[in-house]
Amino acid sequence: MRVLVVEDEARLAAALRRGLQAEGFAVDVAADGQDGLEMARHGGYDAMILDVMLPRLSGYRVVRQLRAERHWLPVLMLSAKDGEYDQADGLDCGADDYLTKPFSYVVLLARLRALLRRGAQARPVVLAFGDVELDPAERRVLVGGAEVTLTTREFALLEYLMRRPGQVVSKTELLDHVWDAALDTAPNAVEVYVGYLRRKIGRDRLETVRGAGYRLAIVPPGTDLS
Repeated sequence: MRVLVVEDEARLAAALRRGLQAEGFAVDVAADGQDGLEMARHGGYDAMILDVMLPRLSGYRVVRQLRAERHWLPVLMLSAKDGEYDQADGLDCGADDYLTKPFSYVVLLARLRALLRRGAQARPVVLAFGDVELDPAERRVLVGGAEVTLTTREFALLEYLMRRPGQVVSKTELLDHVWDAALDTAPNAVEVYVGYLRRKIGRDRLETVRGAGYRLAIVPPGTDLS
């Protein structure tokens, strides 16, 4: 298995190289984001360990560019930034896993092996269903090529449905996953926000399945949003 390590801290990069080689991996190291991007594109690697804060090109930009080019190399992102939003940013950019510094080498190795078991499967950063596109990182929604502005809750509702394309999703499941479980949310909140969302993306794109829940539907191009 060939692994690319993109890390500008020389001592850490050397330690990772030694440790991974001792486990039987073939390891190459890049010290900045631009070199790492070029090596990832053409090196035939099985996985990449990628720092966030890099010279020339950040880890976020490296992984976003790879995914934009439909390159699905498994990426384990490393960072000293341990905030929940930092981790969410890394995953939304297209990384497969995120590990904060300082980290346990045993845990890093286990996560790397988990990525290698899954392999380089297509994991698009931008979700698409019919003529609806949703970019979780940029928090943008396009319907028929036109940008639509959604509130935070509307966006979360649409994202959850788009991650289950064509599936019927119950009101209970939406309440559990889109609303804060710690809050006492009224059951009709789902109906209210489904109504809001329909007015913005088009009624025909969000079907009610009587007695079961809701699902997204594909409509012909040029359908009126009203």
